[in-house]
Formats: sequence, C-alpha cells, structure tokens
Amino acid sequence: MPDSETYVTPKVAQPYWAKHAYEVLVETAGRYNAVITYSDFAEEVQRRSSLHTRSPMHNWVGALLGDLAKVNHAREEPPLTSLVVRKDDGRVGPGYDEVLRLAGRSPIDDPVERENHAAASRLECYRHWGADVPADAQPTLSSRMRQVRERTPRASVAPERRGAVCPTCFMEMPVSGPCVNCD
Repeated sequence: MPDSETYVTPKVAQPYWAKHAYEVLVETAGRYNAVITYSDFAEEVQRRSSLHTRSPMHNWVGALLGDLAKVNHAREEPPLTSLVVRKDDGRVGPGYDEVLRLAGRSPIDDPVERENHAAASRLECYRHWGADVPADAQPTLSSRMRQVRERTPRASVAPERRGAVCPTCFMEMPVSGPCVNCD
C-alpha cells in the first residue's frame, strides 16, 4: 500500500467521503447512460479522499448514499444515487428506498417497477448534469440489467392457487373442498 493511504472508520471518513461521492456521481451523470457499480463507487471515493477503511463496503456505502440522497433532495436535484448499481445484475440496491422516502413514496416492492423508477431518475440526472442526451431519450435500464433480463427466460407461471380460510378454525382449506380440520 502507498504511504498516502490512511485507514479510518467509516464514521470518521463519512464527512470527507461525501464531497468526493457527490463529485464521482456528477461525473457519472455527465455521460449519457453511464452508471457505476457499488464497488467501483466505493473504491473511487476512497481513492480520491485518500481515506480508506477496512470495514466491508456494505457496512458503510448505504449510509453515504443515503446522505447524498438527502443533499440532492434538499437542493431539488435528481437523485444521483440512482446511478449506483449492483455489479451482478445492474439494479439499484435497497438504499434506493431513501430516494423514494424523501419523495414521499413507499418503497417499491416490484423489482421491474423499482428499476423503471430508477431509470427515470437516471435520465433526469443525465439531463440535469449536462450529458449529451438525445431529445427523444426514454428511461432505460442499465446495460447490465438489460443483459441479465435477456439471458433470463421468462416463464409463464400461473399464480399459485390458494384455498379459502375456514370460518370456523381459521385455517386455510384445500382448494378442492371443505376444511380437513373441521370436517
């Protein structure tokens, strides 16, 4: 390790990381359709600040992004956190719920709807921070998310049928007939 690296706790580094986190994401937003993975984001923030931690990324990156979401909201800016995606599937992580909460919305449980919301937020970011965005641009999923969706077969699975609840014992009854507990 170079001598210029300092290891600190995330709590000590967070105020210093915040400035660099904002810069990294504004630079990302300046390139149309660009996103950054959580690991690349964390690495770049630590590199720029020269403050490193031995704490696992998942223990601190969410708090950093949550603080950034609050800054964007207070400044009435699009949520830069929509640009940070998971490496394996290109989706935003659970910290994206902070963006929704700040906007007065409940978390979105449906993964497709959640990704569509994040894609719309990313398009706002690209426009706000000066990316060369085509006039007819539409929100798009991250390229990694598109790759994962193309490789995943879409099975047409019928929804699971559930039996009614027995009015006497309040247990679920078989779909095919009467309650086996009360019969």
